[in-house]
Amino acid sequence: MGAEEPGFRDIAGLRPQVWNVSQVRDGFRDTAEMPARVCHVLQVEGTGEKGLAEVAGAQRALVCLWQLRELGISRGSYEHRIEAGALHRVFPAVLSVVHPLLEPWAAETAALLHAGDDAVLSHETAAALWGLAATPSVVVITLINRRLRSQPGLSIHSVKELDIRDARLHKGFPVTSVARTLIDCAGTGRAVDRLLNEARALKLVTDSEIHAAMDRCPGRKGVKALRAVLEAEKESGFTRSEAERVLKRLIDEAGLERPIFNTTVMGVEADAHWPRLKLVVEVDGHQFHGSYRAFVRDRAKANRLVAAGFVVLRFTWPQLTQRPMLVVAEIARTLGRLEARAA
Repeated sequence: MGAEEPGFRDIAGLRPQVWNVSQVRDGFRDTAEMPARVCHVLQVEGTGEKGLAEVAGAQRALVCLWQLRELGISRGSYEHRIEAGALHRVFPAVLSVVHPLLEPWAAETAALLHAGDDAVLSHETAAALWGLAATPSVVVITLINRRLRSQPGLSIHSVKELDIRDARLHKGFPVTSVARTLIDCAGTGRAVDRLLNEARALKLVTDSEIHAAMDRCPGRKGVKALRAVLEAEKESGFTRSEAERVLKRLIDEAGLERPIFNTTVMGVEADAHWPRLKLVVEVDGHQFHGSYRAFVRDRAKANRLVAAGFVVLRFTWPQLTQRPMLVVAEIARTLGRLEARAA
């Protein structure tokens, strides 16, 4: 490859656009309403085998039955390919040209193709796409003003309407916005405070955007829990000395081995440190750390501890004050694991 030649992954438009997210405009709605519309927009030039290769290349080795018919491939032909193992059924009307599906986000692509128009990735799957959490074992989607029968490996939610401000096209996928994703995840009972801190650290959302999203769906499950997390952050008692006090009380009441509190380990301010077991506990909080740069700097220091063989547990202030039993259980479980390892 010559010095001036771009790398293969640098070629612009390597994967064609498959979906589009736009605002519905019909002239009869209240101007305050901005409903979203999600459409499959992939177009290919070829037909037959050439067209199938183009479609599969764009859709992570996946193709819908209606696309096969549009490409001029008859039912008898694709049924024969399924029997011969050249095509593999992922969903009733979604097939794959490879098996198993190994390409990242292939399962999510299959779910959206199965759902059709007006479907977005949401909840835990949206959190994973935005880089806030690990990819869940089940793909979660939300349908707009539609219903669809559930399928194995697919969790389906439905809303009457989704505001365009709560929908995005990210990495080529239709997905709920970060603010709406936080609301949805809070509604599942997930500890949304960690997702919130991660979203802030990555500069994906602002508090004003979160409040605006909550105002657009005040009755939605998850809004109350997310508001509680935001309100808890405003408590004036959120200081390092207060975190130390709460941690001491929780650890003493649980009868756990007492650590060294409010100390420094390899340049990292630790709220609790068990030197014998190399365990460090930190209380996280975007407002406590003061700024985005400080937040990122603390993450880098924590990574240095992990590289040196320490186990680092991070808890948020709302977790410490609102879910203390979960904090204690996690510390106790980790201490037990480290004790067993040291034995």
